[in-house]
Amino acid sequence: MTLRIAGAQIPVTNNVADNQAAIGRAIDFAAAERADILLTPEGSLSGYRPDFPEDQVATALDAVTRKAATAGTALALGTCWREADGNCYNQIRFYDAGGAYLGFHSKILLCGSMTDPPQGEINHYHAVAELRTFEIGSVCVGALICNDLWANPCCTPMPDPHLSQQLTQMGAKVILHAVNAGEGDFSHISRCASAYHEANLQLRAAVGQVWVVTVDSCYPTDQPCSAPSGVIDPEGRWRLRARPMGEDLFVYTIE
Repeated sequence: MTLRIAGAQIPVTNNVADNQAAIGRAIDFAAAERADILLTPEGSLSGYRPDFPEDQVATALDAVTRKAATAGTALALGTCWREADGNCYNQIRFYDAGGAYLGFHSKILLCGSMTDPPQGEINHYHAVAELRTFEIGSVCVGALICNDLWANPCCTPMPDPHLSQQLTQMGAKVILHAVNAGEGDFSHISRCASAYHEANLQLRAAVGQVWVVTVDSCYPTDQPCSAPSGVIDPEGRWRLRARPMGEDLFVYTIE
């Protein structure tokens, strides 16, 4: 079995129309490359924020999912979304190649400061602690968002539950990882975090013997991304790596 995955390192802003346009470009690329599924960054439609304009995002969501369905491309779409239960979630929403909604993964290891009480997104999003997998082209796929995989101790007061390991134990052969790491800087701690994130990607792929496909936002486009985008094999080796700065769309066939 094979799975052809397109990844979209695209700018994620608080302008929903601009985000929709960027996702549209990625769908066109994925369709032209005959990808089975397209992965977009964390918050790529709504913007990475809990106070997004819900009606505008709902309209944009309908448009991008219809566009992907017309192209025959499944979606692993990063966006923030308010569910019928009234809670706001940081999600990867899955749609099959015909546009049918399959469900979502919500970010579990929410970021927050080490203060008491913690400050940050941990106070704004609801998390579903239960992991799930999705069948895409007869391949079992799992999803993680940003710190779900890294468990960066600088970014969350929550303990590391080794979510990537849990997904491989559930049968996942591929983990789709949506990221919005924010603007980087050249401080010592920022460089340490960048190295930690990359090593974590490679080590968790190797330990779990699982493919990892990861995409970060490239906003602002004139600065290097804070986390790498690309494809890592089950030995922890980069098979494809996106450009370090600016929009980059890529595709890779996993055997």
